[in-house]
Amino acid sequence: MTDVLIASDATWFQDEIRSILTAAGTTVRAVRAGVDVLPAIHDELPDLVILDLQIGNMGGMATCLDIRLEEGAGRVDHVPVLMLLDRRADVFLARRSDAEGWLLKPLDAIRLRRAAAALIGGGTYFDDSYLPHPVLVAPRAATISDTGK
Repeated sequence: MTDVLIASDATWFQDEIRSILTAAGTTVRAVRAGVDVLPAIHDELPDLVILDLQIGNMGGMATCLDIRLEEGAGRVDHVPVLMLLDRRADVFLARRSDAEGWLLKPLDAIRLRRAAAALIGGGTYFDDSYLPHPVLVAPRAATISDTGK
């Protein structure tokens, strides 16, 4: 049985994630504040923690760092963390917080399921939609003003 813990203060967002991840043999628990994540982990170690970056009380980055500090101190076993980001610039925060994966919003079922499966399986998942799209620039021909003649 797979156990997923969601931390978000938006009930509709919790419901959306729950509807995407709920399958036979999967339980989805939810908390509304970052400070409630560690007690929930201590109660029952989940297979995956999903953190919304913009939790009103103790955001996703602080919560992820708190989990990692507890792991480092040996007070909790390792649990993979998937962070849900609002914008490209937030990737920096996800990297700094030592999350195993991140997704940029808006979410879609395919990416969320892939990310969850990868992290539960012991891997990582880094959403590449934050990468800038390359712009191809054609070389221009040299002109008289370029050569100084």
